[in-house]
Amino acid sequence: MIHAVLIFNTSGIPRLTKFYTPLHQSSQTVVQKIFSLISVRPQGLCNFLDAPELEAFLGPKDGSNERWRVVYRNYATLYFVFVVDGAESELGILDLIQVFVEALDRSFQNVCELDLVFHFDEVHHILAEIIQGGLVLETNVEEINSSVQSALKARKDSFISSNPLALGGSVGGSRNGGLPTPLNWLTDRLTGVSGR
Repeated sequence: MIHAVLIFNTSGIPRLTKFYTPLHQSSQTVVQKIFSLISVRPQGLCNFLDAPELEAFLGPKDGSNERWRVVYRNYATLYFVFVVDGAESELGILDLIQVFVEALDRSFQNVCELDLVFHFDEVHHILAEIIQGGLVLETNVEEINSSVQSALKARKDSFISSNPLALGGSVGGSRNGGLPTPLNWLTDRLTGVSGR
């Protein structure tokens, strides 16, 4: 099971934190602890490590000798980190991180840290298309992108239909059953287009 998905920059500032299991301490403390484990590792080491230090934050594993595992990848100035248990394959999680980054790249055209800051709702939506409740739902980047784009279109259509001053309304107001929107009415009056 996936217990947490974290993204933080090389300074340790979290840009996304999603926990699928309850925490015994604050999320900021967990992020700082994971960052301290990862940031000191040389580039040549593998991208996963056992983390018995996390038992204080996430609780001990269910009476077994299993340890929490941290699987991460570093892309430019961002660390993508998954905290998993022994039921998950480390190489499979590395592939899942790649799928997540590719889905972000499709949505933001070469994702960067500022995209994660200013579009956090869309980042959480992309993550929710991939993982829910700690279980992997989808790994096909095309399917993820299609779902995200259709949700974005639905959100824009909803905004346009609920906002009478939206610029996307049709001229003449056919969208509102023949009644012009206030913006269309005002534009028609200012340009002298309306029939008198």
